[in-house]
Amino acid sequence: MRKDKEILILYLKPINKMIIGICADHGGFALKESIQAHLIKMKYEVVDFGAYTLNDQDDFPDFVIPLSQALARHEVDRGIAICGSGVGACVAANKVNGVRAGLVHDHFSAHQGVEDDDMNMICMGGRVIGFATAQELIQSFLNAKFIGAEKHLRRVKKITALEK
Repeated sequence: MRKDKEILILYLKPINKMIIGICADHGGFALKESIQAHLIKMKYEVVDFGAYTLNDQDDFPDFVIPLSQALARHEVDRGIAICGSGVGACVAANKVNGVRAGLVHDHFSAHQGVEDDDMNMICMGGRVIGFATAQELIQSFLNAKFIGAEKHLRRVKKITALEK
């Protein structure tokens, strides 16, 4: 009987749809809320790791670390972390084994980070970038695929070895 339930759950889940984790502190809260609404409109499944309300006393690690841990456990397929500059979120995310986060404020890095470096989290600054640009960069990030060329695999393997 349990196997039938598992099959039903798999059947109901959209095929080839990414689950996107998103988080922000007060510095990225407004951008997160806009991006999340846009992703839902685009039919992505979005998991919100907070902040859930605007609180200028919150701390980005309280949201970035749980998102990063979920990404490392493959509970979400890609992550989006937003703080004031994006730098703190990126530093925190990269402390979690299995996360390859990049600070992205340009189109090339949004897709190249995935294609060459197997980046699985994009970090942005809510005080640095506007909604329309952030939307375009995130779409580029989500559409990108890891190329997996020998040189890229070799480099990612060297980075992964540091996590052990």
